[in-house]
Amino acid sequence: MRRFGVLVVLLVGMELILPLGEEGQGSQALLAFGFLILAAYTIGEVARSLGVPKIVGYLVSGVVFGPHVLGTLTEGGATRLVPISELAIAMIAFLAGAELRWAEVRDRGILLGKIMTAELLVSFVAITAAVFVVQRWIPIAAGLPQLQVLAFAMLFAAVAIVHSPAVTMALLTETGARGPVARTTLGVVLLADVAVVLLFSLVLVLARAVAPPGGGAAPSLGTVVWEIGGAALIGAVMGLAVAAYLRFVGKEMVLFGVLAAFFGLEVARLAHVELLLMLLVAGFVAENLSQHGDELRHAIERSAEPIFVVFFALAGAKIDLGQVAPLLPLVLPIAVVRVAAIWGGTRLGARWAGAGDETRLVWMGLVSQAGVAIGLAAILADAYPERGPYLAGMLLALIAINESVGPILFRQALTRSGETEAPERAPATSSATEAAASG
Repeated sequence: MRRFGVLVVLLVGMELILPLGEEGQGSQALLAFGFLILAAYTIGEVARSLGVPKIVGYLVSGVVFGPHVLGTLTEGGATRLVPISELAIAMIAFLAGAELRWAEVRDRGILLGKIMTAELLVSFVAITAAVFVVQRWIPIAAGLPQLQVLAFAMLFAAVAIVHSPAVTMALLTETGARGPVARTTLGVVLLADVAVVLLFSLVLVLARAVAPPGGGAAPSLGTVVWEIGGAALIGAVMGLAVAAYLRFVGKEMVLFGVLAAFFGLEVARLAHVELLLMLLVAGFVAENLSQHGDELRHAIERSAEPIFVVFFALAGAKIDLGQVAPLLPLVLPIAVVRVAAIWGGTRLGARWAGAGDETRLVWMGLVSQAGVAIGLAAILADAYPERGPYLAGMLLALIAINESVGPILFRQALTRSGETEAPERAPATSSATEAAASG
């Protein structure tokens, strides 16, 4: 009750203060930022006391206080906080790369690659087939040639198979899990993140060739290659620079980590490369070439706690329940197919790799979706101004289901595998990476 009392006080305060300023100004953005930190963290603690991952509480707070329910956070305020989400994504990507060790990649790379390949392939084919089957209930598919319907189904599937590095690392930090299920899930999610970006780009090129979006030019193959290859190259150079700083300077880690994330954002924007891949590579190179990589990673985790909490709250604020609810009867069967495909694909990949029982529960950590999937859905909507928004709405409904159910499933997997720490041993500042630690 004390936590709910705090929420009521915060909400009343926001309602009294907001009318005093002009909507959308920086002061209101800072006020909204502070409110989201406190409100999301409070609801996260309530969720944790109920045995639910804190991330679900953060997402719920975004939905409830966002523009589409109570409106405490307005559309203008959410727009002003977009840089916070971008910074969080940059930090998530860097921290995710820093979690990978070269020895683990060398020893378990084939295992992770086979599980990832089988899971993504089975999921992509199954979801494409599911969307193709239910096309009669999709208004935008009416009157389209079957080849174009197939192209749109493949585009939908290319986004629907995305996982969430952010949710994965958040749960690992919250629970303190570091066992086989935790490490295998993290490795598969990180590898899949790279593969899915490439797959989505290629499918978008193919779809635009089959179903031109009304005068829009399809991106060239060279553009796609540069977005991926250039990201890896620039990320490696950035990782070397970070490793050199850690070796020869090694001071002001918190400030340096934030500046490095901002620098990565601008470099990716100016060079037109894939941000997640670039910073994932940078984190991997810096961690494995420097003896002080852990110090930088822990500094970023400690300093970024409010940013990650707000990141998940903003992800929830993007969910329009009025738009999502009517699509649920259409999307729920697709969500079931997706979960079944993840389960089947993971088991097939594990058998292909000759893995033991330690991978039996990994599929439960691959259901979650969050920021990356939302971002790709927005790209799809922009690429096809007429039909894209409806597909993006379907995807947001699917993401809403997966980001609500996924963290709960993953926590159950970690608990059943005996890899979670006792609550009192869990890190007190877990929310830092809890939300992070990178759609």
